Amino acid sequence: MTKIEALLHPSHIVPLIVATAFFMENLDGSIINTALPQMALSFGVNAVDMSIGITSYLITLAAFIPLSGWFADRFGAQRVFGGAVAIFTLASIGCALSETVHVFTLARILQGMGGAMMVPVGRLIVLRITPKDQLVKVVALITWPGLMAPIVGPPLGGFITTYFSWHYIFYLNVPLGLLGLWLIHKFITNESEDSSRPLDLGGFVLIGSGLATFVMGMESLGNEGLSERCGLLFLACAALGLLAWWHTQRHPAPLLNFKVLRVPTFGTIFFYGSLTRVCIGATPFLAPLMFQVAFGYNAFESGLLLLSAMLGNLGLKPLTPKLLRRFGFRSILIVNGGLAACSAFAIGLLGPASPVALIALIMLIYGVTRSMQFTCIQTMAFADVPPAQMSGANTLFSTMAQLTQGVGVALGATAIHASVYWRMGDINQPQSQDFELAFAVVGALILISLWGYRSLRVDAGASVSKHEQFQTKKANP
Repeated sequence: MTKIEALLHPSHIVPLIVATAFFMENLDGSIINTALPQMALSFGVNAVDMSIGITSYLITLAAFIPLSGWFADRFGAQRVFGGAVAIFTLASIGCALSETVHVFTLARILQGMGGAMMVPVGRLIVLRITPKDQLVKVVALITWPGLMAPIVGPPLGGFITTYFSWHYIFYLNVPLGLLGLWLIHKFITNESEDSSRPLDLGGFVLIGSGLATFVMGMESLGNEGLSERCGLLFLACAALGLLAWWHTQRHPAPLLNFKVLRVPTFGTIFFYGSLTRVCIGATPFLAPLMFQVAFGYNAFESGLLLLSAMLGNLGLKPLTPKLLRRFGFRSILIVNGGLAACSAFAIGLLGPASPVALIALIMLIYGVTRSMQFTCIQTMAFADVPPAQMSGANTLFSTMAQLTQGVGVALGATAIHASVYWRMGDINQPQSQDFELAFAVVGALILISLWGYRSLRVDAGASVSKHEQFQTKKANP
């Protein structure tokens, strides 16, 4: 086999295809933030009214992700993945061509439907074809584009909007989508696990409504703080959640199967890893806001500082398998998580007079720890899941991963609201001390999440990290 043939082998190119899809979906969720004022001007509405373009996308993602596993099992992962990429690409064109905010919102909803199928099914394809001993490398490969997108999205969106037009933000997805469709057709086979499983329509209605209500509640909490509307949304979410739980315990083939939580490593990562993701995921929201509002940097300068975190994301990837082989998942999750908490505390202690080099260094450290922790969480979660439960585990994990994004933003916004309220300041002009409290909350919750990792066995995930083999070799040279 030649080097070119080896490079184009499905075991190499499929993860790259999925990584590109992850990048598209995550970039689309963040790149429009800096373009909203110009889009509002184009549509003839207030900039605040454009938030519906973000909200509708996130709600649709949350509602439709639970369906992804059923669709992949019924119609085949390749067919569903390709269809999702096609829908996402067509919806991107619809967004770019929109002339009113209502048409734009409909296009964003269609994008959310494509994204809800694209990311979970893409991950499922990779999990099914990747041997256990290669899982760390492959998960690292498909993870870093998703981590990079929220960091490069805002400055890239601002650059395109300033020097070209906001429409090109969405046209960026078209060549990527067309290339992806060709590669999916050529390199990914259509496999399904259980094509006879009936659709749990009642579960979809209950779970989808509950998740959508939760996202709206978190958005309300982040924008308004505690309010009557926020309380009603969370009450409705709790009621729908209880009904959904009752339903899943009695349905023969539920849309979300919680039995996979009995796998010790998956259960631990599902609960404590989600808390870690919420906290670490709050930083891409808090940091640029602090740099611009409290420190006085412009959008471009803020974006450059965030690029330091991106370099940290990328820099550690080649070392990740070696570190896991040397120390194992449990030690890395605890020690690296502690460093991630310290980096959060350090960001909060920065001020307007802090040297740019110091800010960039701390953001670099944050990027390194963020990348390592996310890779470990996403790999460890599936290390011991049996193949028959992989689809259900992936759907459940993807649903929770989507929720953690909204919770992270709401957590940061709520902490800022609380700090401003306590010092009786202006919420439109948060100060450095408000961000200090927000990052202190983030760091403290990361430390709390580390307690859960102590329950993992020392050799947990050894079939993936090869840590057990290393210890054996060390004991018997």
